Amino acid sequence: MTVAGSPAAARGKLVRQRLLEAAVALVPELGWSAVSTRILAERAGVTPSVVHYHFPSLQALMIEGVLGAMREVAVAFEPALESVETPADAVDALLASVGEYSGTDPMSLLFAEAYLAATRDDTLRQGIRELLAGLRTRFGGWLAERGVADADDTAAALLAAVDGLLLHRALGPESGRIVSPAVLRRLVG
Repeated sequence: MTVAGSPAAARGKLVRQRLLEAAVALVPELGWSAVSTRILAERAGVTPSVVHYHFPSLQALMIEGVLGAMREVAVAFEPALESVETPADAVDALLASVGEYSGTDPMSLLFAEAYLAATRDDTLRQGIRELLAGLRTRFGGWLAERGVADADDTAAALLAAVDGLLLHRALGPESGRIVSPAVLRRLVG
């Protein structure tokens, strides 16, 4: 019997974490559909049977890992909202929060792969939908408190614009050049 806090439980938790980290690393490297149980287990340093001991399927493991990584990126922008005063400053903070992503870096590729895979997987699609809805609601609420008209729709448009900019960056420097913050600031008034 496994007891929470026991050495066996701690080892199991570490193995589970390594499997999730391996999925997050492999999806951008190989593409969603090229990640196999064998490849993922090898990356995590375990046997393939361990994958199915900890997760009901490879797909479930990949979804949990990728949604966790996406959630971390999505919420990284929110602390910046606490340090800015105006909606225009929030637009600048939003753009700054994605400044480090080139479109071809591992996290950008992970997002692109996840969006594509979500078109074929209801669970992944629902997970991404919930993640985005939560972010839109929080950002929309913040904008509404500062008097931005149609705050929820404005938040949705700003977040979608930033997603689009990141996708375009993957196509090359000309396609993904930095858009003047003034263009997006117009959306907040």
